[in-house]
Amino acid sequence: MGNDDGRARVATIFDVARLAGVSHQTVSRVLNDLPNVRPATRQRVEQAITQLRYTPSQAARSLVTRRSRTIGLITTGGPDYGPSSTALGFNEAARDARYAVSMASMLESDPASLRQAVELLLRQNVEAIVLIAAHRGALDAVRGIELGVPLVAVESSRRDGFHRVSIDQYQGARILVDHLVGLGHRRIAHLAGPADSVDALERVRGWRDALSEHGLVAREPLVGDWTPASGFRLGRELVAGLGVGDDDDGRAGERVGGLFTAVFAANDQMALGVIHALSERGLRVPGDVSVVGFDDIPEAEHFAPPLTTMRQDFPELGRTIMSTLLEVLSDADSVGVVRSVPQLIVRESTAAPSA
Repeated sequence: MGNDDGRARVATIFDVARLAGVSHQTVSRVLNDLPNVRPATRQRVEQAITQLRYTPSQAARSLVTRRSRTIGLITTGGPDYGPSSTALGFNEAARDARYAVSMASMLESDPASLRQAVELLLRQNVEAIVLIAAHRGALDAVRGIELGVPLVAVESSRRDGFHRVSIDQYQGARILVDHLVGLGHRRIAHLAGPADSVDALERVRGWRDALSEHGLVAREPLVGDWTPASGFRLGRELVAGLGVGDDDDGRAGERVGGLFTAVFAANDQMALGVIHALSERGLRVPGDVSVVGFDDIPEAEHFAPPLTTMRQDFPELGRTIMSTLLEVLSDADSVGVVRSVPQLIVRESTAAPSA
């Protein structure tokens, strides 16, 4: 076992759980020789411990036997609509299940800050930790900490070894592209979210694969930061140099159509900025360019024109996190992966490309 710089890496409880195909709590129960672990499961865990030459830390040996009925929740990134709505849904579901939630929120997700947040929650004797991470490095940082309690992460990539709940960003992007292709679009630009966002990367991957499946070219996406301002800036960049809006010959849509006929913005806020940038240059949505977003924020149906987008049910995601967590706390052996698919909402911002 090694890391990027070639040095040997010490096995963790997460490695044992992943190899044995069980939860972290089950590994901890085996380490403490506690009952209610099936013999076959105990044997798998012991074999994994031997194979990995795992030496448990004190944190890994400690199992939450005192029922605090408290869950730790860590959120990273800014107060964006999706993560905030998910956290709210989780808090409500936890309250319904008679659990308290102790929250730690942070803009940045550097390893030192995450470790400090985890240690603070563990000192409160939380029974499990939920991570809603805006950045892909946050999960890696938390996975490297010996928790001794289950971890459930809201994370849309396909990495194994921990309990995962997510909405399928990859499949959602494919559905959006299929919708545009079905309307007749062949040149579909993508304005991506931040490069360190797992959700943004999954949407890029879905966009690329869907275009490839249809035999279409995926040009390099432009990268924004989820804000309308970045969508506006990138929308201007898309039409820069085409002479759009410089004359009144009615050929603006034709010139832009030679490069793209549709824009897939990584979220609804960026789509709003794109629509603004296109209308500023005299381009009609969807007459000249179709625009789609992602999330279905409450304002999306009131855009001008109302926005075609992928609806993510964030409150339901929060409730799913809690129901998954309750299964984990009941000592479920298998590593849980729960993934739902967002819903296509078709509104007036998309149409067939003009002749």
